[in-house]
Amino acid sequence: MSKIKWLINGSVFVLAVSIFTVGCGGVNEAQLAELESLRSEVKSLEKQSNSLKSEKTKLEREIAEQQAKLDQCNKEKAEKKANLEKIGK
Repeated sequence: MSKIKWLINGSVFVLAVSIFTVGCGGVNEAQLAELESLRSEVKSLEKQSNSLKSEKTKLEREIAEQQAKLDQCNKEKAEKKANLEKIGK
């Protein structure tokens, strides 16, 4: 009797798994094509993102250079103004 119960339980389990997996038939060609399209889009967006990050870094470096020049000009301006005030007194 124990073997019969084991056989019935095993059969019910196999049947249940079969029914479940039939409903989840896997991935079809359209889904694979969509997945590949999405992967391609992700790669393109990552490339664009990296390009923009690179451009941002370049612009930040240029801004820093311009700011350094401006700071130097302001320093020289202040020195010249101080010298002119000394001469004027």
